Amino acid sequence: MRMAAAALWISACSCSLLLSLSFSGVEGIGVNYGMIANNLPSPDKVIALCKSRSITDVRLFHPDTTVLAALQGSGLGVVLGTLNEDLARLASDPSFAASWVQAYVQPFAGAVRFRYVAAGNEVIPGDLASYVLPAMQNLESALCAAGLGGDGGVPVTTAVSTSVLGSSYPPSQGAFSEAALPSLAPIASFLASRSTPLLVNVYPYFAYSADPSSVPLDYALLQSASASGGAGGAVTVTDGGASYGNMFDAIVDAVYAALERAGAPAGLEVVVSETGWPSGGGRAGASVGNAAAYVNNVVRHVGSGRGTPRRPGKAVEAFVFAIFNENKKPEGVEQHFGLFQPDMTEVYHVDFTAASSS
Repeated sequence: MRMAAAALWISACSCSLLLSLSFSGVEGIGVNYGMIANNLPSPDKVIALCKSRSITDVRLFHPDTTVLAALQGSGLGVVLGTLNEDLARLASDPSFAASWVQAYVQPFAGAVRFRYVAAGNEVIPGDLASYVLPAMQNLESALCAAGLGGDGGVPVTTAVSTSVLGSSYPPSQGAFSEAALPSLAPIASFLASRSTPLLVNVYPYFAYSADPSSVPLDYALLQSASASGGAGGAVTVTDGGASYGNMFDAIVDAVYAALERAGAPAGLEVVVSETGWPSGGGRAGASVGNAAAYVNNVVRHVGSGRGTPRRPGKAVEAFVFAIFNENKKPEGVEQHFGLFQPDMTEVYHVDFTAASSS
């Protein structure tokens, strides 16, 4: 997760507020299965927990054969990430991409429902950005060679943070930064030609916590009137003929606008690969109550199928960050994004069935 894009939203909210993708059917709601901890339950218990809570998909930041083995036969959709430090070799060495697929995808493909392979996480812009597209191309070729590519195969994409945006307000003026555009424009073309979505990590929390006096809490929590059926306040951002009752939709639509401005067709979809709110850690807004409100509102919003003002009726797919509090992450809020404690007790309750029953 990144906080760099928060400043874009702070300035936007100061000026204005103080005056799932429907790719192949909505999957429901997913979770990020992070493992930066030394006290997590065994993977088989984690997968059983996900199934018991009506979680439909999991995202892995890196391949782990023990976790992949536990996912066999579970029916859960899986987004499988590569390590960022592997990108250079995946980009330059097709045989390494082939061995990666042979080790982490091919042995499990018959019993694990792979949704996407994600080449890298939040490396654009940056020193590794130039490796992302060639890594995607080599992984795609390796999947095809293994009989796992093409129609009905495993698509390849990447995950970006909203720091790729140079402009984000109003949402219709969303544009990639000069640093991100040279990497993202060809990636968007690659994805569009294959009808594969871009993964985007979306965190209204960081915009709020950076300047809570300028960003209304209800707007960040999806609690304004248009976001949650009349509950909460009615703070709205107006952008031409579109009205925004929550920051989640505004960020997603700014990414859509940026993709179109970069030359991508309107049909290119976005999957929210991370979103969440900390339940503690000492920063503004980090509380169990706010975390419960945000995540449950996201689940209901995604489940409603309403989409966003820029993509009405196109359900947004989302993955909540994260399933557990992770004690080896940096101290502060980073350790408090979990839905569950490592002993599998709830930090707060989330009704995941709302994603399929809304």
